[in-house]
Parts: sequence; structure tokens; C-alpha cells
Amino acid sequence: MTNRFIEFFKEPPAREVTMSEEEIRDTYEHFRWRIFYSSFIAYVVFHLCRKNIAVALPSMGKALNLSNTELGLLGSSLYITYGMGKFINGVLADKSNVRTFLPTALILSAICNICFVLSALFVTPGHVSFFGLPSATVLLWLLCFFWGANGWFQSCGFPPVAKSLSYWFSNSERGTKWSLWSTSHQIGVFSTVMLSGFVIEHLGWMAAFYIPAIICAITGIWLFDRLRDKPQTLGLPDVEKFRNEPQVKCENPEDKDERSYFEIFKKHILCNPIIWMLAIAYIFVYIIRFGTEDWLVKYLVEVKGNSLTLASAKLSTLALVGAGGAILAGVISDKIYKSNRTPINIIFLICLIISLLAFAKNPAENNILDFVYAAMIGMFTSGPQMLIGGLCAVESSSKKVASASIGFTGIFGYIGAAMSSGGTGFLVDKFGWNGAIGFWLVSTLICILICTILLIYEENKKRKCKD
Repeated sequence: MTNRFIEFFKEPPAREVTMSEEEIRDTYEHFRWRIFYSSFIAYVVFHLCRKNIAVALPSMGKALNLSNTELGLLGSSLYITYGMGKFINGVLADKSNVRTFLPTALILSAICNICFVLSALFVTPGHVSFFGLPSATVLLWLLCFFWGANGWFQSCGFPPVAKSLSYWFSNSERGTKWSLWSTSHQIGVFSTVMLSGFVIEHLGWMAAFYIPAIICAITGIWLFDRLRDKPQTLGLPDVEKFRNEPQVKCENPEDKDERSYFEIFKKHILCNPIIWMLAIAYIFVYIIRFGTEDWLVKYLVEVKGNSLTLASAKLSTLALVGAGGAILAGVISDKIYKSNRTPINIIFLICLIISLLAFAKNPAENNILDFVYAAMIGMFTSGPQMLIGGLCAVESSSKKVASASIGFTGIFGYIGAAMSSGGTGFLVDKFGWNGAIGFWLVSTLICILICTILLIYEENKKRKCKD
């Protein structure tokens, strides 16, 4: 049984290249497009079973008589397991079959959503006492357990996608393809909000969990048919060979690197100063990202006197235009900066400071400019978010540890998310909303400083390689 389990998830062996050049070209073009759209749809659907709770919280809180503190504990259970799982599952994904690893995670996430709802059906607060504990306490911990488990399986989504994009697309095109794929996040959030809001209104809050679960399970089965592991497992050459792109000087060619996984992991992640700088910078990117996403509506309502509907509309602008910012950052870094990502990160972060200041200084009555500045914040946050902890991390390590590098920076990102949530609330209580704006601005400045140091380090490294 154990051997069957391991074989099911084990990465398939590489096959010898026996195809003709024409067959290689046709097979590559077919599967590159197929891998891309399958990965895109997969990550959109993953959000249906993760972001649904944000829409369900008000109705669920009333129905189960949960306080804001208890609802906050429930939400944090996913963040904790997601942050830890992203790294551990990243390591596992590097040596696993994308075709089985990702769909299984999606189906298990769906099961967690079903169990989450069933907990509320079988344990009714105030009616039964379990082992001397109030039933309300038992219910809360059951909800936290299943939502935390959901976070773990959700963290299995991004690492195999990172592996696929790294192996199927070469360095010169990866920024564009990665940025286009990254819009799946914004589309996923938007789709989840629309679907969850509709089903809650017509079927109640539980429907926001079991209907997305059904969609996720069906999609998981479909993905098993669509996805494949890296090109070599299909008898194809490395993508750089297929596209006639030279190997980077001073680096070992991927297909000739015979070191153990741990040795590659140690060199390219644990002992890689670039990865460490990216990871630390990612803390501050997430402070800005979650600070604006989670607190902007409250800021607009309390400071600028907006209605909840108007404030939410402004926040939706931030999310939707953010997708365009990610694409723009990827295309510019590919086409203008020749796959050098750090300069575009610095430019976007400088523009983000300008956007934050303009948004804070804009008079409350000028709603049109608020929409514009919110859109700019979304655009100039999404670019560094997509690049620093994602594409830059992969390209600064080795494709053989692509998923682990994403997981490593992801841990630091969710440290930033925790700091953003607690830090923003604390500063608002102590210093008002100016304290929160200052927190986000200082975080952006620190990120610029780290990226500047990284740029100097990278230029020095390239200069040594040429000597």
C-alpha cells in the first residue's frame, strides 16, 4: 500500500529523446499551451475553496454566534498552515508528479470544505456538551482544524505550478508567461466573491463552501487528464535546447547536474544570498499587499466617509487593475530589461510610494481620483509581488528546486502578512490612520533598499562571470 502511494506521486523518469525535430516542435507547442491553461484554471478554482470564507464570515458569524475574535482565529488557522505548508509542500513538489500532486491537493481541499460545513451541522452551539466542554468551543476548534487542514492542501497549489512554468517556458519568455498566469489570483478572488455572494443570498452561508467544493472536485478530476510533469518525462529535450537559448555562463546545465537534491537545495536556497534578500524583501511586499487589501475598506469608511458599497468598489479596482500590473511587470522585464527583474521591481516600488501618498492626500469628496489611485496601488503592488517571491526566486535558484524556492520565500511572505494584520491594527489604535499609512510607506522604502542592494550584487556577479 505504501509503495503504491509513493509511486502514485513519484516524479516520472526522464525518457530518451527519440522524436524528430518536427515531432518535438509539435509536441512542445501542444503541451506548453495545455500546461499553461490547465495551471491557470487550476489556480482560479483553488481560490473558490479558500477566499470563500471572506464572503461567508458575516452570515456565518451570526448563524453560529461567533465573535470577531473567534472569526479572526478561524481565519488565522489557514494562514499559519498555508505559510508552513507552502515550503514543505514546495520541497515535496520538486520530486513529485505534477499530474497527480496538484489535482489530489485540489480534491482534498474540497473535502475539507465539506467537512467544515458538516461540523456546523453536527455540532450546534448551546445544545450539547462534549467531554465537559461547551459545544460552542468544540465547534470552534473543529472549524479551525478543518480550515487549517484546508490551508495545508491549498499550499500544495502554487509549488507544482511554479515547477511547470519553470520547465515548460524558457528564461527569455518566462516573465511574460508567468505574469499572464499570475492574473489567475485576481480572477480567482473576483470569481469567488461573485459566486459566494450569489449562493449565500439564495441558499445560505453553507452553500459558499459545498458548492465551490463540488466545482473543485470536478476540476481536480479534469486536471488529472490535462496536466503532465516536466518535458523530459515525455521524451522531450530541455526547453532551452528546444528554443536554442544558451545556458547562463558560470552555471551548471540543469540536465548535467548530478548532485543530490539536498546538495542542490543547500547551494541554491540555504546558501544563496540572493534568495535570502528576496525572502526578506518579500516580507515587506506582503505588509503592503495585505495592509491595503485588508484595511483599505475600513480606512475609506472611517477617514473619507465612504459607504461600504463605494469603499468595496474602490477595493475591487485595486484587485482588478493589479492583474494588469503583474502582466506589465513581466512583459517589461522580458522585453526591455532582457529578463532582468530587479530594475522593474525598484521602479514599481517607487511608483507605489507616489500612489500611496496621492491616495492619502486626495480629498474625501474626489471619488474619481480615489478609484485611480487605488488602481495604481494595485498595479504597483502586484508587479513586485509576482516577481520578488515568485519568478525572481525561481530564476535565482535552480529549476530542480523551483517549488522549494517558492515555498521558502512564501514563508517570509506570510510572516509579512501576520505583521501587516497585527501591525496595521496596532498603529491605527495608537496613532490613527496616519500611523498605518506610514507603516506601509516605510515598508516600501525598506523593500526598495533591499532591491537596490540586490541589483548591485547581481551586477557584480554578472561582471565576475564575464571575466
